[in-house]
Amino acid sequence: MQADQKEVVEFFLENRLFVAPDALSLDLDRSLAQTALAAGLMVIGKKEAELLESNPDADWGALEHTKAMAEMGLTPENYHAMLRSIGPDSGCCNVNVVSTYTEAAKKRDVQDFVGLFNSRYRAIESILKNRPELQSTVSINRILSKSDRENVALVGLVSDKRETKNNNILMTVEDPTGEIKVLVSKDKPDLIAQAKEILPDETIGITGMSGDQIIFANSLLWPDTPLNFKLKKAPEPGYAIFLSDLHVGSNNFLEDKFNRFLDWINGDVGSKQQREIAKKTKYVFIVGDLVDGVGIYPNQQEELSILDIYDQYAECARLLNRIPKHISVIICAGNHDAVRIAEPQPRIPQEFANTLYSSPNIISLSNPSWVNIHSSKDFPGFDVLLYHGYSMDYYVANSDCIRNQGGYDRPDILMKYLMTRRHLAPTHTSTLYIPERTKDPLVIDKVPDIFATGHIHKSAALTYRSITMVCGSCWQSKTSFQEKVGHNPEPGRVPALDLQTRELKILRF
Repeated sequence: MQADQKEVVEFFLENRLFVAPDALSLDLDRSLAQTALAAGLMVIGKKEAELLESNPDADWGALEHTKAMAEMGLTPENYHAMLRSIGPDSGCCNVNVVSTYTEAAKKRDVQDFVGLFNSRYRAIESILKNRPELQSTVSINRILSKSDRENVALVGLVSDKRETKNNNILMTVEDPTGEIKVLVSKDKPDLIAQAKEILPDETIGITGMSGDQIIFANSLLWPDTPLNFKLKKAPEPGYAIFLSDLHVGSNNFLEDKFNRFLDWINGDVGSKQQREIAKKTKYVFIVGDLVDGVGIYPNQQEELSILDIYDQYAECARLLNRIPKHISVIICAGNHDAVRIAEPQPRIPQEFANTLYSSPNIISLSNPSWVNIHSSKDFPGFDVLLYHGYSMDYYVANSDCIRNQGGYDRPDILMKYLMTRRHLAPTHTSTLYIPERTKDPLVIDKVPDIFATGHIHKSAALTYRSITMVCGSCWQSKTSFQEKVGHNPEPGRVPALDLQTRELKILRF
C-alpha cells in the first residue's frame, strides 16, 4: 500500500469507517471518505465505492443491512436488487423481496393439516372482522346454546353445501368451536346467487337469525378488499412488463415471437410510442413455466425440441440474457418448472438452472411470492403478489359462475374470484399444497397493488378496487392437449403497466 493510500485508510479508520479488502485496489481519497461518511456507511467495499459518486443520496443504511443478511445466506436477492437499484442507469428502479418461501423439506403429519386450516381460519377471520357487519361475531357453540331467536353474526368455514328439494341452499359451516347449518332461502334471489358461488372450504362471514340448531341467512360476506383504498401512482416514470409460460424446450415454443419481444425491449423495433415504453421499462415479471420441463405429462418427450432439463434452462437463460441489464427480471416457478408441484413452490433450484442465476439482473422467487418495486425516498413503491395460477383450473371446472362468464377466456374473472376470497386456493382440492402448521402461505393477508398470474395462456387485465390484476400471455402455440379440451391460447401478448398513471397496454408480438 502506498504511503498516501495508507494515510487515507487511516483517515477512514479514525472516523470509524472500515475499508473492505476488495476496496484497497481502488484509488481511495479523502473526498470518497467524506462522501461515505455523509452517506452513513460503516464499511466501504469496492462496489459501494464505485456507486457512491453516482448516487450519494441512496439508502446506504438499507444496503448495508441487506449485505449483512446476504453474507449470512439470508435473502441475497435483496442485496443484489438494491445494488441494481442504485446503479448509475437505474433511475428509481428498485426491487425488494418482501416474501419468498424458503422452508426446508421435512416430514409432515396430520397435525400440520390441522394447524394449516386453523391458521388459515384465523387469518381470514381477522380480515372479515374488519367489516362493520361482523364487528360483533359470536362462536358457533354459543349460537347453538341459544334458546331464543335473535340476530347473530359469525365467521365460518363452509364444509358442505347442497340444494334442498324446495330449491333452498343448505350449508354446513364450522369454526374451532363446532358446526351449524345455514339456510339460504330461495325467496332471497340475490342471496341465492351469492350462495351458488360458494365452493367448499371457503371462509365466509354470515349474518342472520338463529333458530333451532340452524341459522337463517340474511347476508353472506367474503373477506374481499376494502373499497376506500386509493389507486397508488408513482412520482417517477417506469413500466412493468408481465410475461408468463415461456415453455422453452417445447416444439411449440414460439422463438420468433419471443425474439421480436427481445428486439423490442432492446429498442430495436416498434413504433415511436412502443420504443418509448421499452426505454422506460424497469421491471419484467415472468410468472412461471419458464421451460416446458421433462416428464410433466405422458409422452411429453414427443413434443419437446430440447429433451434435457439443464439444456432447457440454459436456452432460457441465453434468451433472457438479452434483456438489458438495467431491467430487473423477476421470475417465479410454475407447474412445468423443475420444482415440486405442491404449493408453495420453492425457487427454481440452482442445480438445474445455474445459468439463470449467473445473470445479475434476474431475481428468482417462490410461487407464490411478494415483492415491492419502484420505491424511492418519498414513495413506498408497489406491492406485487406473484402467483402462477395452477388452482385456477379447478375453479373453471367447478364454478358455474366462472364458467358462465367465459372460464379460461377470462383470467381476470378468475383473479377477482381469488382476491375476493383472499386466498390463492381456497378449496382443499384446488391445488396440491404443503401444509404449514403456523401460517398458510396461500392466504392473501394484505392487499397488493398488483396481482400477477399466468398459467391460463391468455393475457388479461382488470383494475379491481385499488388492485391492478394482470395475467401474462404465453409463448407457446396450441398444444395437442389444448386442442383436445378446446382451449384457445393467445400467445405473444404482453401487458405493459405504466407505473406513473396505472394505465395498462397490451403489446402484441
